[in-house]
Amino acid sequence: MAYWLMKSEPDVFSIDDLKARRVAEWDGVRNYQVRNLMRDDMAVGDLAFFYHSSCEVPGIVGIMKITKTGLVDPTALDPTHAQFDPKSDPQNPRWMMVEVRYQQHLRPMIPLERLKREQRALGDLWVLRPGNRLSIVPVSSAQWHKILSFTP
Repeated sequence: MAYWLMKSEPDVFSIDDLKARRVAEWDGVRNYQVRNLMRDDMAVGDLAFFYHSSCEVPGIVGIMKITKTGLVDPTALDPTHAQFDPKSDPQNPRWMMVEVRYQQHLRPMIPLERLKREQRALGDLWVLRPGNRLSIVPVSSAQWHKILSFTP
């Protein structure tokens, strides 16, 4: 099993939205490195931290499970969708997505500031790298368990 951290802006799609739906498609990714991670490295059963980004208090707010992988992202093929990519081809798709299932909220949430304070213990956690803007990053098993130890 692998572990991940997946970012979403809560005003676009939040942990509460996922909880209400139980299962959702993680679509709209338009970065080749992240696409390759989803396509080549994610597997059914992997766990991911749900991270709220670009908000007042960014941080890890919950856990979800990867339930399907290797799915073509239909938003890239829909000319009415904001994430439409005119270079996408249904026969040779450029953009992929995964399906995720809500597991739990983390209460209290683990704010980015806490992750920064624990950087020495967390090692090279991608979300703490200067300039990192990737919406999905791998998390090592040791990092996963250390982060979970921050919750009561």
